[in-house]
Amino acid sequence: MRKPVATTTHKKALVLLLDKSEVQGYLNPGTLGRGSAVELLTREGEYLTLDMGRVKSIHFVREFTDRREPERKTFLSRPKLDGLWVRCLFRDNDCIEGIVPNNLVDMLETGVRLTPPDLHGNSLWIFIPRTALTEIKVLGVVGIARRQAAAAGPPSQPKLFEE
Repeated sequence: MRKPVATTTHKKALVLLLDKSEVQGYLNPGTLGRGSAVELLTREGEYLTLDMGRVKSIHFVREFTDRREPERKTFLSRPKLDGLWVRCLFRDNDCIEGIVPNNLVDMLETGVRLTPPDLHGNSLWIFIPRTALTEIKVLGVVGIARRQAAAAGPPSQPKLFEE
């Protein structure tokens, strides 16, 4: 019996470091949170290993640009995506809002996979290591979890007489 071959796909990423510098390159998102470092292939072809303790955030981007920060860091109104609407506070007192999956198990150990407020911006999603954060505050539950609770409604009353 053959073992399935693990495929490696490297995505375009912008790694922001806590010292305000940045590195653009390609990395495998499947390896995030599995170790204390992240491996990156720069646009120039250089192989780098970055310690996760130095990483502020990793932005998976559509295209490489000179613009490093997301266009918007907060939602203008209540988001429509399913998940938890959160505000993340970084160690450098910067903050960003976004949507995280309504599954806190992954977040507790490694970090947060965040969908940014600007869905049409360059950042598709952001990984924020737990070591870069001082606080994650839930601002609301959005989408399907909220609809399921409302649809369930009050329990039905048992019938007194069967017909």
